[in-house]
Amino acid sequence: MAMSDELRSIQEMVERGVREASSLEELEQLRISATGKKGSLTAIMRSMGKLAPEERPAMGQLANSVRSGVEEAIARRKAELSRAALEARIQADAVDVTLPGRRLSQGTQHLISQIREEIEDIFVGLGYTVEDGPYVETTYYNFTALNAPEDHPSRSAKDTFYVEDRAPEGKATHVLGESDVLLRTQTSGVQVHVMEEKEPPIYMICPGTVFRPDTADANHLPQFTQVEGLVVDEGITFGDLKGTLDYFCREIFGKDRATRYRPHFFPFTEPSCEVDVSCGVCHGKGCRFCKNTGWLEILGCGMVDPNVFSYVGINPEKYSGFAFGIGVERVAALRYDLPDLRMLMTGDMRFLRQF
Repeated sequence: MAMSDELRSIQEMVERGVREASSLEELEQLRISATGKKGSLTAIMRSMGKLAPEERPAMGQLANSVRSGVEEAIARRKAELSRAALEARIQADAVDVTLPGRRLSQGTQHLISQIREEIEDIFVGLGYTVEDGPYVETTYYNFTALNAPEDHPSRSAKDTFYVEDRAPEGKATHVLGESDVLLRTQTSGVQVHVMEEKEPPIYMICPGTVFRPDTADANHLPQFTQVEGLVVDEGITFGDLKGTLDYFCREIFGKDRATRYRPHFFPFTEPSCEVDVSCGVCHGKGCRFCKNTGWLEILGCGMVDPNVFSYVGINPEKYSGFAFGIGVERVAALRYDLPDLRMLMTGDMRFLRQF
């Protein structure tokens, strides 16, 4: 093939490549293949010395013309592709400054944590201390030191998560001993620890998580939060208990809420009772929420049984006291008229954002 035909072929190839190039990378590869150090057009320019002297002027002029045309075509296409890339980037990065800003949603405490802290604040304001204890307890602290007999139903494996049985090797383990290890079913064990470690007077609450093998339903959870309180001092009467819990109920539910005390039985208190608060939906008149009674059960309480004092070395002839237990989830349900305790555990932000 004559050199002039090769030059025209290169020119046509480059012009076609320029039209088809869709990116700056493709266009650069085309430039290198034509005018680069090892490009086809460069190779022809270097072979001019092999031509006859009389052919060189005309062929050199043609080669320069082709080279100029190729470089101009590549430059034009490069400008077009650069402009298109810039416009695409500007479009992608465009910001409408007239739109309202997007606020990051601010996190808050879970409703259970909020109510737990509110309960703590109420009792701290009365001079109580906030105590803590282990989640894993022995049967002694969870039951025995709280005057619960060995045949009490709460000690059954159906009502308690036992995690270890420390019975001696080779002996039957069907009889649960005082050293059996369990997940605490109540925070009352913390009260025993405190009475062992501190001398009266004692004014304390012990909030925390407790565990019971209950099937989750509208009124029960296998894991829930409890706040128990204990007072041990000289001259403590049931009147002190009633005044304290009346104050608590008004602070947590509202100044207009009434309270009612019903006799009940607990192994660790005598006398014992359950406390009801007037229904906030019907204001005591009776409705579906309170089962037409006008009252809602809120907590259990009573005067500390002297037998409990004997386990911790406190003289029941000198000191008396009272104890109470509050379910935080139940307070939340009654305060905000929640029909199902499981709503507090699902993590549904549509529900939790309300609080």
